[in-house]
Amino acid sequence: MKDGLFSSRPGDDGLPPAHRLPAMVSVLLATLMVVLDTTMVSVALPTMADALSIDSASAVWISNVYQLVAAAVILSCAALGDRIGRYRLYLGGLSLFVVSSLGCALSNSFEALVFWRAVQGLGAAAVMSIGPSLNRRIFPSRLLGAAIGMVAMSVATALAAGPTLGGVLLTIADWRWLFYINLPVGLAALVIAARFLPRESGNGRPFDLLGAMLSALALGPCVIGVDRLRAEAGESSALPWLALSAVAALAFLQRQRRTSHPLLPLSMFREPRFSLAALTSFFSFVAQTMAFVALPFLFQSAQGFSPLVSGLLFTPWPLAIMIAAPLAGRLADRVPAPRVATCGLLLFFAGVLSLALLAANPAPQVVDVLWRSALCGLGFGAYQAPNNREMMGSLPLALSNRASGVLATVRTFAQSVGAALVALALSGIIFSSHAATLPVGLALWVASLFAAVALVVSLVRMAALRVLLRG
Repeated sequence: MKDGLFSSRPGDDGLPPAHRLPAMVSVLLATLMVVLDTTMVSVALPTMADALSIDSASAVWISNVYQLVAAAVILSCAALGDRIGRYRLYLGGLSLFVVSSLGCALSNSFEALVFWRAVQGLGAAAVMSIGPSLNRRIFPSRLLGAAIGMVAMSVATALAAGPTLGGVLLTIADWRWLFYINLPVGLAALVIAARFLPRESGNGRPFDLLGAMLSALALGPCVIGVDRLRAEAGESSALPWLALSAVAALAFLQRQRRTSHPLLPLSMFREPRFSLAALTSFFSFVAQTMAFVALPFLFQSAQGFSPLVSGLLFTPWPLAIMIAAPLAGRLADRVPAPRVATCGLLLFFAGVLSLALLAANPAPQVVDVLWRSALCGLGFGAYQAPNNREMMGSLPLALSNRASGVLATVRTFAQSVGAALVALALSGIIFSSHAATLPVGLALWVASLFAAVALVVSLVRMAALRVLLRG
């Protein structure tokens, strides 16, 4: 194909066509592994709690510690990639993830498992923080949207397959195989990456250690605080963590303004294309996460569907992303990415709004649910790849690692906020059809509001783009 991912044109940057496929395979395998690990472990928490003789509240930390560590160090990993080179950081992160997966599988106590899950989160942060920037180094700029679309399809595949694969593994083996399965996949990704990824030595500039510590203090406690909003203690439990996060964030910003080698160059945000894409990403991921968390309650508690049918009703969402993301990414390489992303957001908003309207129906037809779920996935898939392309392509190549870190941080923070907002809406409900409908419906209406804000921000950037083109 003339414009395929492995096509060649005079003046192309990136890797030679023959090296792009294996390099892309390594990135896709690593992405699949990290996302699958998260979804499968979430499904297996009750089983792990029984096997390790711990209560449900403790078991949640098997998942939370992974997310907490990853969120706290994403920005630091992205900056470290500039200093030592993406090649070294990626191989190091992959190696750490594989070794820690083995440590998780061999753990004989809750404390050991939590420790290795924390190490696993560190490895995942190193891999995911620079994943999008690797696409800029592997593929020519003219194919960046198509490459990012393939990664988005990989994530959607893992989201769709994770719960099912986790259930199958738990049926035929014990929970340790959820981690053993990472070994062949991770080693394959590691071997391919070592051979085919572009080797970079890094710039060797000083690493902002104080900035990294402040970043971790800002992001980590923020995730804890937002999570505590869902607990019974509510605000009284969350406020100290959120206050610590706010103080650390202010200190971090002051540090970044004053140091000559900042962890996160604030000049990045002077580029309106980048800032508006990041803001759009935040609101859209809050909306998607709220819908993801609220829909099982709607389907099972309010509308009476079984857990199996509930999962099937949700499946069209990630399947539609798998279809739409690569196509939208390719389209964004030919027309302005904000236009494609805005059209996707319009569909996504319509889909979430239709689900909010569905909450008032206590006994909907299955087909009526399926098309709404598919519309959400179609819209989000059409939006995500072009928007990520806009974020990564709006800055110089030298800042691609930092842009990648911001992208991952925004997504992680938005997902935490979305989950907390749903929990607040659902707090105190009795799981009966009559009682559950109102709070679940409220959560979906708020999700549609966030989707609408994302759409408005995207429309604003389209207007700004027209002004720039005319000027």
